[in-house]
Amino acid sequence: MTEALERPGRAAKRTGDHQLNDKRILATKPPSKGLTILRDGPRLFLYVHATGSKIWTFKYSFGGKESSLSLGAYPGVGLAMARAEWGRLSALLDQGINPAEHRRAEAEASRAAAQDTFISIANELLAKKGREGKAEETIGKNRWLLEFAKSLHSRPIRGISAAEVLTVLRAVEEKGLHETAHRLRALTGQIFRFAIATARADVDPTYALRGALTAPQTKSYGAILDPLQFGGLLRAVRGYGGQRTTAIALELLALTMLRPGELRAARWSEVDRDAGVLTIPAERMKGRRPHIVPLSRQALALLEQLHPLTGRFELLFPSIRIAARPISENTLGGALKALGYSSDQHTAHGFRSSASSMLNASNRFHPDAIERQLAHLDPNEVRRTYDRSERMAERTEMLQWLADHYDGLREGGKVIELRGARERA
Repeated sequence: MTEALERPGRAAKRTGDHQLNDKRILATKPPSKGLTILRDGPRLFLYVHATGSKIWTFKYSFGGKESSLSLGAYPGVGLAMARAEWGRLSALLDQGINPAEHRRAEAEASRAAAQDTFISIANELLAKKGREGKAEETIGKNRWLLEFAKSLHSRPIRGISAAEVLTVLRAVEEKGLHETAHRLRALTGQIFRFAIATARADVDPTYALRGALTAPQTKSYGAILDPLQFGGLLRAVRGYGGQRTTAIALELLALTMLRPGELRAARWSEVDRDAGVLTIPAERMKGRRPHIVPLSRQALALLEQLHPLTGRFELLFPSIRIAARPISENTLGGALKALGYSSDQHTAHGFRSSASSMLNASNRFHPDAIERQLAHLDPNEVRRTYDRSERMAERTEMLQWLADHYDGLREGGKVIELRGARERA
């Protein structure tokens, strides 16, 4: 082994006083055996091996022990790059930090960052939401939203910029899905804030994107509010030529005032035919409160028709492909379209608006009873806290009146009056 410039002069000890240049490095031929060591300055050396490789090496003493670190091979790591790394490692020594231990810590942090990808943290957040009782349907919609952000899935979350997120959101907007883009931005923000809370990210880049997206045009669910036209809809549903279970689902939506997702995921274990109620557990309700639905005679009759068809399954309305999953909302919407009703005219969700409109117009039932049946939370927080009444007796009477009223409308506009109905309080 030979060593060039074995002992640097005092001038070489000054920070930045280096001795090598590219011409000298290139002119140094590999030794026949062993290696030649070129010194560039304090602690920085270039090892020229017999094989022809030239390796930058940082030699130092820490805690009385001699150590060295490889900085990479020349010319891949050029002279300027090697000196920059030399300066960084020398600064660590001046601070009393062992460069080797610092490098190991950096490597570990890099590996951890590579594991802390956007999708891995997103999955953690969704699992947390599930443990906290978030509805399965909501979590499913979140997973569907994340499919629009596939380009971010494998990216370490610390390295994702606002510009990258905006590119994803713009692509969604270009498909005309403005509401979806806004929901994806909100979900992405939740993921970043969860990463910040668990010390795996420092900033939420979606904060800078407020106002960057096109505001979606709000659109109400299509709903038939005219009683006579609604009677025509009821006749069409009764005569639906598709799956009988789909027709029953549409009729039950009209009779129960449930949201489509709440009915689609209903289970036979939640039906008490003797008591005449259907109970939707809190975890599947939008307001996170259990919801008891009185069942009219007509609703119970529909369940009697449904039981031979699906009673062997857990769900009232299982998918024909996977029985463990409910039918999709598209199934209900598709049936309405097949009957000639566009989404602008009437939707599965629109049965709630139709029922609410007719009940309020009847002037027979207290608005609170109607709102309870719709499972709407009182906007007044204080009143919501202290008014725990469910108005079950009035709601039972109300849904029976509604079912009888629907029968009259289905028969051609004849309205059935309920004996003993009182005026609105």
